[in-house]
Amino acid sequence: MNIHEYQAKELLAKFGVPVPAGFAAMSVEEAVEVSKKLPGPLYVVKAQIHAGGRGKGKFKELPPEAKGGVRLAKTAEEVRAAAADMLGNTLVTVQTGEHGKQVNRLYVTDGVDIAKEFYLALLVNRASGRIGMVVSTEGGMDIETVAHDTPEKIHTIDIDPATGFMPHHGRSVADALGLKGDLAKQAANTASKLYDAFLGTDAAQIEINPLAVTEDGKLMVLDAKVGFDSNAMFRHKDLLALRDETEEDPAELEASKYDLAYIKLDGDIGCMVNGAGLAMATMDIIKLNGMFPANFLDVGGGASKEKVTAAFKIILADPNVKGILVNIFGGIMKCDIIAEGIVAAAKEVNLQVPLVVRLEGTNVAEGKAILANSGLAIVPANDLGDAARKIVAEVQKAA
Repeated sequence: MNIHEYQAKELLAKFGVPVPAGFAAMSVEEAVEVSKKLPGPLYVVKAQIHAGGRGKGKFKELPPEAKGGVRLAKTAEEVRAAAADMLGNTLVTVQTGEHGKQVNRLYVTDGVDIAKEFYLALLVNRASGRIGMVVSTEGGMDIETVAHDTPEKIHTIDIDPATGFMPHHGRSVADALGLKGDLAKQAANTASKLYDAFLGTDAAQIEINPLAVTEDGKLMVLDAKVGFDSNAMFRHKDLLALRDETEEDPAELEASKYDLAYIKLDGDIGCMVNGAGLAMATMDIIKLNGMFPANFLDVGGGASKEKVTAAFKIILADPNVKGILVNIFGGIMKCDIIAEGIVAAAKEVNLQVPLVVRLEGTNVAEGKAILANSGLAIVPANDLGDAARKIVAEVQKAA
């Protein structure tokens, strides 16, 4: 689960992380009013969407030469103009795709004079089984570009959660950033507070870009991207309240209501699979046979008829879907239950596209019999390779 920048900064401030003063605004007038609460004379007006690259982004409704989603303002009228340009318009960045995202919220912050920018992030390092603190002197840039062009400028400091953040971790962060004296102490203290926030919120990622040194020698978090482990949100009802469903894909949001793992892709073969690994293999073999998957959809290990029906509806809500491949390995999940769900779903949604089903595992014979006796045009498959070839052939035949 992701949150907006203003929410992330408010949250980090509670852990003692230094952030500039700022306020959220939902209207042009509110943006002007909250700017009056800030010291000034420089203000930063930021579009709030769940995507990076806002400063370099462009608004669909504005001329190409118009500035992006992060603007400097020196007067209340400049704040008003920036807010009017952003609110209600569609911001397109490298992370939104060409469709972009509508800006419904703004963040007006106090401007600071920047002397130097750094990058700092915390994430779970799955290779080491520890929390990785990634730091670089190349802040304010796309970290992917830095990693590709100058990987030696990125340093990863692993922290064992059994012992926690220690003084030597703070010194390592300061050394990696080339900071000395008081700034080294500030860097160590900020890194420690960010670690506390990471653990305290069950975060999956905290990304600070930039972490800036101001002209008056202060270290401050100027931008923050925070995402949480969705599996841990039952422990954090307060964080769940920060969720902005308008920023989420409608199909993915609908899938979450049924505990379905769904991600929309750009292909034309809808997939319904149980198990993430099997789902990945299914998508790969569809591509191997010359077509592309329209989605990743994992129904999990205990799908019911209702869950399967919901999955079909979500898949078919994508107008690009020209066929569906169901690939189920019945372990905990029984093939006959899945077959009943497939038949019920196909009838309820009045399925009009080719459907290929491959079942294997517990009660597979019963499941295949249910499909065969359904009276529906369901194409059975013997194995995954057979299923992929058949769905591609059926779609091409129907074209």
